[in-house]
Amino acid sequence: MKNLLLMLSFATGLACAQTPPADAPGRVARLHLGTADSAPKATLDGRRLMVRRERGEWVALAGIPLSAKAGTRLKVEVAYGDGRRETRPVAVIDKKYPTQHLTVAPDQADLPPEQLARYEKEREHLRQVLRTFTERGPAGLALVQPVDGPRSGSFGLRRIINGTARSPHSGMDIAAPAGTPIAAPRAGRVIDAGEYLFLGRTLVLDHGQGMLTLYAHLNAVHVAPGDAVAAGATIGEVGMTGRATGPHLHFSVYLNATSVDPAIFLPQ
Repeated sequence: MKNLLLMLSFATGLACAQTPPADAPGRVARLHLGTADSAPKATLDGRRLMVRRERGEWVALAGIPLSAKAGTRLKVEVAYGDGRRETRPVAVIDKKYPTQHLTVAPDQADLPPEQLARYEKEREHLRQVLRTFTERGPAGLALVQPVDGPRSGSFGLRRIINGTARSPHSGMDIAAPAGTPIAAPRAGRVIDAGEYLFLGRTLVLDHGQGMLTLYAHLNAVHVAPGDAVAAGATIGEVGMTGRATGPHLHFSVYLNATSVDPAIFLPQ
């Protein structure tokens, strides 16, 4: 119960009644929307937010992009069932993620021209998949770790390769032997399964209301798009497909198409 309460507060250390809500890139801000009979609809940058009932009150959960700048304010648009509309600010506070400087051979740092078209096509496809929003939300927010193993602290890691900054790491790496079964951390529906240039064999589950989980570098995928999976069901196996230097699970959690730190939802 103690861990569950910590998860529900998202370990921010901030009072839930803070106005405006504030949190850091890669974290989750909570907006209290009152006690109306019907659920308000909230959007950030045109993307729907999860809105759930907590202790008789509607609360919107906004994933804050890793690209958000400290000191800025995001604008959440809220539409109520009675026709009222308002804009609610979310203050972005600072958080320092590790930075890794690497020097590698040029042919290892950049894709060859013949692979660029494939990469761009895959990136656009995944962008559309991650915008999936289904109205029915998950029964809860707590997740079970999909494989046993030590978690890396790599979420948000910013790599600078040959002096050029790359996108921050959007997931948690969990070390496990190749072939280790991967369990669904919560009930969901398979919305994508395929082979990606960087991510290798990849699987995406939709848990509802914009909460998605992604699993990459898999040796094998045991489910197909459209399948409903129960919590704890085996969905694949750990591997090192794609651009991976060793067997591990890349595990990502998304809210409103934004990657957020998976540790927020896992037991401490």
